[in-house]
Amino acid sequence: MEVMNKRSSSFSDGKIRMIQGAILALALTIFLGNLMMWIIMPTFTYYQKWVPVLVAATNSTFFDIQGPIMMNFTFPILFIAVLGCLYVHLEKKKSDIVTSSYRNKDWLKILKKPKIIKPLGIVTWIELFFLAMFIILCVWYFSAFVYFHYSTITTYAATKGVEVWQARIDRLALVIGLTGNICLTFLFYPVSRGSSILPLLGLTSEGSIKYHIWLGHMAMTLFTIHGLLFILFWAVSGRLHEMLTWDPHYISNVPGELGLLVGLILWATTFPAIRRRMFELFFYTHYLYILFMVFYLLHTGMFYACIMLPGFFLFLIDRYLRFLQSKQKVRLISARVLTCETVELNFSKISGLEYSPTSIMFLNVPSISKLQWHPFTVTSNSNLESDTISVVIKCEASWTKKLYSVMSLPSSVDHLDVSVEGPYGPASTHFLRHDTLVLISGGSGITPFISIIRELIYMSSTLKCKTPKILLVSVFRNTSQLSMLDLLLPIAGTPSGCSSNLDLQIEAYITREIEPAQEKSEPLRTILFKPDHSDAPITPILGQNNWLWLAVIISSSFALYLLFVGLLYQYYVYPMDHGTNKVFPYHTRALFNMLFIAAAIVIAASAAFLWNKKKSARETKQIQDMADSAKSLNSLLAYADQELESLPQQSLDKSIKTHYGHRPDLKRILLEVKGSSVGVLASGPKTLRHDVAAICSSGLVENLHFESISFTW
Repeated sequence: MEVMNKRSSSFSDGKIRMIQGAILALALTIFLGNLMMWIIMPTFTYYQKWVPVLVAATNSTFFDIQGPIMMNFTFPILFIAVLGCLYVHLEKKKSDIVTSSYRNKDWLKILKKPKIIKPLGIVTWIELFFLAMFIILCVWYFSAFVYFHYSTITTYAATKGVEVWQARIDRLALVIGLTGNICLTFLFYPVSRGSSILPLLGLTSEGSIKYHIWLGHMAMTLFTIHGLLFILFWAVSGRLHEMLTWDPHYISNVPGELGLLVGLILWATTFPAIRRRMFELFFYTHYLYILFMVFYLLHTGMFYACIMLPGFFLFLIDRYLRFLQSKQKVRLISARVLTCETVELNFSKISGLEYSPTSIMFLNVPSISKLQWHPFTVTSNSNLESDTISVVIKCEASWTKKLYSVMSLPSSVDHLDVSVEGPYGPASTHFLRHDTLVLISGGSGITPFISIIRELIYMSSTLKCKTPKILLVSVFRNTSQLSMLDLLLPIAGTPSGCSSNLDLQIEAYITREIEPAQEKSEPLRTILFKPDHSDAPITPILGQNNWLWLAVIISSSFALYLLFVGLLYQYYVYPMDHGTNKVFPYHTRALFNMLFIAAAIVIAASAAFLWNKKKSARETKQIQDMADSAKSLNSLLAYADQELESLPQQSLDKSIKTHYGHRPDLKRILLEVKGSSVGVLASGPKTLRHDVAAICSSGLVENLHFESISFTW
């Protein structure tokens, strides 16, 4: 029977891999076709041959010129997003089936080796390749458009009534703005937390924030030069009055200038010196992206906006779904307070909410700040702890300090209003492909590794899988921070035999003390919160088949948007443009498009959300009824008392070796690790992560494989 089950799983897994391969091939084909459109767009071929063909092929009375542009640049990317939803859905099914075939060969391991490049940080060869390709695309786009416009510069100068050299400044400013539009096109993909495109590339939103930062700096640099060159052109040609023009039939200057001003304010707060010292200022000014995008659309109209529309469209869907989830207050069950200014929050969830190790969850506590949302690593495991989900929070800034002060009061609060977004994380993990895992953390950087260790506990004790040896190297400032190691095991659900099944070694380094503290460390303090009838367990925002529902939302919202736009053009824009002497204003078209996008997303996403909320209402009510019962509260109290004396905890203590007064010799530790494949993960301060990446990329040994996973937001 066991052989038959393995064959069935292998067969099912093979079918899933075949379907995923077909999806990837189709997505790649569509992307390459879309890339070709990007390449030929700044050429005569596109405007003289391709656009007329598309206009003739589409019903121009229904979409006008917006139709072919959307067919070229908007529809293909949204279709890839739908394919990505299907791919990730199958990936989750595959991770449920596979239990013993994790040790696949990673054919891209050479290209995944890290490199330390000062302006960029830790990057892989794959990232450098795509960065180079993107820069080449921008250079091609710029140079081709310069050639396109400069080839007719004399005619343009005569039409404009300016000198040729002045006209060159004008056209150069336009081309730089168009090049900046490429950066804006890709800007929103990394910050779509529930993105279906990033998993196709093996990325997560938290690990892609650096791309958002790079693209943001590039876009604002180009847009700033774009604006300054136009001001220069108006000054040298005696046309400064054009700064105040709002042309209803072409590019409007006033919204462009307002958009640039808003963008500069937003950009100024993103530099590390300001962001780290005044995070609240950075956080609040980032909401100016709404005004920036409104002014951008009013400035360019939909012709140019269709190019960047896919990324922004997907971001708006993700943002609205997050808004719907955040409106529900969640059930906070308990908290474990540590003496090292750290607190673990445990929330109720439905059993169907599954997530991968190293996932993150965003928290909002209205009593501290109604607007601020902060990301924290999920430390629980959805298999070991089917009814709860936990995050660990370390005091580091004003928000976390306020939260800890509330939790550490002698008379602790008995209820706390909390909203969440997430959890978000990788579709699957590949820790079992290695013989040994070396987890290197500094301070609170240990939190992502808690979820990994708990996942391996589940694999070894419940599924009886062969798991890699684990070496956890944790660096702390003082002895009190050793209490964070007590969080490696959950409050509930730990199998008593986990220690014998899991080969775990912990090397703890205390850097600011030369010997153990004399005073006895205080035990963990557990706080139990009273249930509130308005609180609900955390549920998947779109139910069990959330990726399939996301595909439905993307498809239906875009179809609704096309329907709204088509009706506008068919019955209002086209008759006005062709039947009267008036022309429908460009900025009014942009406003209608913004309204239609918002309406389509709200209708489609709200319908899917309400449908799934109704389906999960029964399980939610059962959990709430259990939380309201005194029996549930008493069992939690009993469990909290027993937790510190559990057998797994005692076994864990024996695995810890503590060193005082010095830092770990990371090079020696990594070079001495045995195994044909050693996975190395680093989390914590920037210097620590860079040191580990440098050792792994040095080539001194071939068995070290640096896992390029970002744990910092």
